[in-house]
Amino acid sequence: MGGIFSVLYGATVYVLFLGTFLYAIAFVGNLPVPKTIDSGEAGAFGPALLINTLLLGLFAVQHSVMARPAFKRWWTKFVPWPIERTTYVLLASLTLILLYWQWRPMPQPIWSVTHPAGVAVLHAIFWTGWAMVLVSTFLINHFELFGLRQVWARLRGHKLPAPVFKTPLFYKRVRHPIYLGFLLAFWATPTMTAGHLLFAIATTGYILIGIQLEERDLIGLFGDQYRRYRSQVGMLLPRLGRSAKEPAAEERPSLTLKQG
Repeated sequence: MGGIFSVLYGATVYVLFLGTFLYAIAFVGNLPVPKTIDSGEAGAFGPALLINTLLLGLFAVQHSVMARPAFKRWWTKFVPWPIERTTYVLLASLTLILLYWQWRPMPQPIWSVTHPAGVAVLHAIFWTGWAMVLVSTFLINHFELFGLRQVWARLRGHKLPAPVFKTPLFYKRVRHPIYLGFLLAFWATPTMTAGHLLFAIATTGYILIGIQLEERDLIGLFGDQYRRYRSQVGMLLPRLGRSAKEPAAEERPSLTLKQG
């Protein structure tokens, strides 16, 4: 019964995550959904700035703290290991939903691109970024990243194998293609408002800090293998004429808009 419950829990949370992820695309891209980053009636700038900053900070803290090995060791004293990742994904999704719900529009324009060619290029970059995020999760292990593999293994009474050091496709050129995809998606917009700029700056800062924390964990896990990989491959931008010469670690990003 415990295994069946774990699978049902994992599947339900995965569906919630999937909806949250798809809504994130619409939220950031101002697509036709009930609430987007720029929709709604604008209020006073100061309170909106404070509330939005607190929402972004809450997401960053939840996402980063719960992803750290030390927290996981403590957390799994109370939450069974097979559903630890699922619970992380659940809380990350709920934090994002809170952000969508309580986000205050700050529509003051910062810049605007009106030329059709420029608009088309920015839209192409936006969709390329989201596609890179999704593809990159499957290049590592999408279903483990979002907790389904763990609950399935619990149902079957199996143990998951140890993490494998590898560099599939994008990972041969950049160490963090998921984060790169998010940055492309968050910054590529024809009309940059104050609210969108706040979102882009805050998430960029979070990503840069998160990368340092993740790479520290990966060095602790894989040692010199990851150090050599880091010396060969760029963090977010490819190094011309260079790629990984040996397998590299599975990236386990914390965003759920990199969930994990």
